[in-house]
Amino acid sequence: QEQLVESGGGLVQPGGSLKLSCTDPARFINGYAMGWYRQAPGKQRELVANINGDRSLNYADSVKGRFTISRDNDEGMVYLQMNNLKPEDTAVYYCNAMPAIPNLWGQGTQVTVSS
Repeated sequence: QEQLVESGGGLVQPGGSLKLSCTDPARFINGYAMGWYRQAPGKQRELVANINGDRSLNYADSVKGRFTISRDNDEGMVYLQMNNLKPEDTAVYYCNAMPAIPNLWGQGTQVTVSS
């Protein structure tokens, strides 16, 4: 069963930065628009950024200007650079196709923003 693998999360102080990575060894995702999603405790999973087949980018208002999504199809990778992190960015972050494919959800990577 194909699953994506997220990494790069951790504990960071407000104002700090992290870069998340999403790997897809099977290169399954190369033909898809891809997104980064997050789920905070007690909240629904939300899409925070996506990169489309034409390389156009979209961001949720809450992360616009702070997060940058990118991809490397040759390596089967999708990235999320997160700058100026805020406590409200605390969540488990996942990558998936956009719209999401149920069988692709991985374990996610925890991002905690706290002083």
